[in-house]
Amino acid sequence: MAAGNGRTVRDLRRANRTAVLQRLYFDGPLSRFELGPATGLSSGSVSNVVADLVADGLVEEAGSVDSDGGRPRTLLRVAPGSGHMIGVDVGETRVRVELFDLTLTELARVEHALTPQRYEVEVIVDHIREGIAEVLDTAGLAPERLLGAGIGVPGIVERTPGRGALVHGQTIGWDAVPLEALLRAGSPLPDTVPYFIDNGARTLGQAEMWFGAGRGARNAVVVLFGSGVGASHVTPDVEQGRAVEWGHLTVRVRGRRCRCGALGCLEAYAGAESLVARWREEGGRVPDGTDEETALTAMLAAAHPPAGTAADPVALAVLEETAEYLGAGLSDLINLFQPERILIGGWAGLALGPRFLPAVRRHAMAYALRHPAGKVTVDLGRLGPDAVTVGAAILPLADFFARGGRRPHPAPEDPLPAWRTALQERTPR
Repeated sequence: MAAGNGRTVRDLRRANRTAVLQRLYFDGPLSRFELGPATGLSSGSVSNVVADLVADGLVEEAGSVDSDGGRPRTLLRVAPGSGHMIGVDVGETRVRVELFDLTLTELARVEHALTPQRYEVEVIVDHIREGIAEVLDTAGLAPERLLGAGIGVPGIVERTPGRGALVHGQTIGWDAVPLEALLRAGSPLPDTVPYFIDNGARTLGQAEMWFGAGRGARNAVVVLFGSGVGASHVTPDVEQGRAVEWGHLTVRVRGRRCRCGALGCLEAYAGAESLVARWREEGGRVPDGTDEETALTAMLAAAHPPAGTAADPVALAVLEETAEYLGAGLSDLINLFQPERILIGGWAGLALGPRFLPAVRRHAMAYALRHPAGKVTVDLGRLGPDAVTVGAAILPLADFFARGGRRPHPAPEDPLPAWRTALQERTPR
């Protein structure tokens, strides 16, 4: 039966369940009395929805509070063990896999290091598969109990009918990689458990907007500053964020060669990989045999040594120049999107942030138009190095909420055969 606006009774019931679950999730514990004004539902609707959610094991009692002159009111909360999600961060230096309960409490984690500048598709796929199996085994959780596995990846993610999510990661040599199909082939997860694949900067933005420094902002940009740089723009029209290939804006004509192959990209000057490379090229004392994160930490220590120790002038000069490039790049975001907040995350952003941020702010304000610059704040994200995995786990969680707390339907047929056919058609004979 359809309501007057074309929505069915099932649609209305799902929307009511979603409203109650979300309010309890973000603002709970709450009483039934408080849920009415918080959701806009009548007391009768609240009672019916709560009864359904309790029967489904999604909501549980969480104590009581005194009421004015009446009986104590029972408080309700989302039951943490009623659902589980996996978050995966395919980063520049490692693949991190984490298992969360419904309240995003971490239950298990595993990390697989990546050989520098090696992003073979099968290696990444194996790391993800193995990581998922490992965290499930550590927690003693059956795979079918998962709501889904969210995966944050570098590059542009294209969703195609019949082929699943394709990843265009030009900086890592991925051209239309059918990551979803490859994961599904030999997956440790049953077909009833979906994969959600998205850009890593977007999952970082999702996490900061839900639980971090972005809460309450209507228009924000969240920057992922790692080996490369990316961003996610969040507005009321695009609440889950829009990935922005900010690192590939041209900041210098005929400039340094970027990982993407172009000249003069912001990433070629502001990414951690380029930072370390420029330090080495200028004669800096880069420690031998170290990975990128260790080298960047050494660079920061050389530029800002303990009192009484001379600073490395090369490291200091490269960092100061990078702060100006990054600030100029932020000014483009300010002028284009006029956000309320810009938040900087990612492992390099967090490592450099305390010393780096004042200079970056100063340059951003100097290069941006005065009016939008006067309305924006530039700060560090609050969720630390796990922000991408948390944001990735939010993808199946958001889908779960949108379904009114119903588990997803069985996944569509494996799209891998279609990809193989398309690949054969593209291969010269």
